[in-house]
Amino acid sequence: MDIQRFNGKYHRASEVCQGVVLLEFNRPPVNAFSDDMWKELRTIVDTISDKPEIRVVVLSSALDKVFTAGLDLNSQTELNSPALDPARKAIQLRDHVLDFQDAITSLERCRQPIICAMFGTSVGLAIDLASACDVRIASSDTTFGIFEVNVGLAADIGTLQRLPKITGNESKLKELALTGRKFGASEAKELGFISDIVGNGRKEVIAAAVEMAKVMASKSPIAVIGTKHLINHARDHTIEQGLRYTAIWNASMLQSVDTTEAMKAVMAKRIPKFAPFGNPSSPLKSKAKL
Repeated sequence: MDIQRFNGKYHRASEVCQGVVLLEFNRPPVNAFSDDMWKELRTIVDTISDKPEIRVVVLSSALDKVFTAGLDLNSQTELNSPALDPARKAIQLRDHVLDFQDAITSLERCRQPIICAMFGTSVGLAIDLASACDVRIASSDTTFGIFEVNVGLAADIGTLQRLPKITGNESKLKELALTGRKFGASEAKELGFISDIVGNGRKEVIAAAVEMAKVMASKSPIAVIGTKHLINHARDHTIEQGLRYTAIWNASMLQSVDTTEAMKAVMAKRIPKFAPFGNPSSPLKSKAKL
């Protein structure tokens, strides 16, 4: 795998084991997101989504004490850009927000599962980013915060849309979002935002995420991609709609050779071997909107 293609000015990528990519934010001193940074993130994630040789992504930070401090307020030129009148400025700002939302949604849209390994300062945009990932774990030293209300705005990049469906605790979520107060890993786990608390810092939580990723990467990529996609579909549809959609989905996917391989491996008491979901030498070129 040519891992260099996933590196950028603000991101660092490494292949930690076969099929698993560690993608880290890398904009010192606090990984504050500028427009260029979130646009670069989308480009990298959309590229990863089209690479069959990649089976799982771990998303974290290259900085020792900070996952991300959120948005770089000094870089938000759209808020001060000139316009002829309020209506035209509103159109400009709306387009900017939609573009930003799409960049964060690239994490959810990615075919492969994304495990978010959080630690240290994880506030503001950190919640939007993590909410768009599939699994979230954090170290015990993590400080969370839905800080947007503290700077005079309602969170608009995904937190207020995804967190209610992730946590199922509207009262606690509203308290955190309306007060803008900090909260720790224990409260985040109680809320249901993270699934586990691991260690006390960056190295330990990334190591735990990589171990989890190895297990996922050992499974059939057809099964893994389908499971992620069907869970996301179920979140936004009724049970009946989900069941019917799954029937259609599996009418195709059950014909995969992976099903036979998995069954034969169980019978023979051996480790199954699964091919990538596509031809690595001829990757797909479009966004993965399954």
